[in-house]
Amino acid sequence: MAFLKTILIILLVYYLLKILARWFGPKLFSYAAKKTEERFRENFGGYANQHRNEEEHMGDVIIDKKPAKKYSESKKVGEYIEFEELD
Repeated sequence: MAFLKTILIILLVYYLLKILARWFGPKLFSYAAKKTEERFRENFGGYANQHRNEEEHMGDVIIDKKPAKKYSESKKVGEYIEFEELD
């Protein structure tokens, strides 16, 4: 009899969670989407303001120089061996 009660309780909890997920799932999802959107706007809001400042200074010429590259001599790894095909 205890086994039957345990199975009924498990089924009851399963269906109760299923019903609650249907009721509160969309609300929970929309809440999470709103919070994600707010964080996105906070993180990337500075980029939009920076872009606007660049538009205000339109016509200014800014030259950024790249650092000089140091080219090193290529190291010889070994000898070159030419192979011939045999028929």
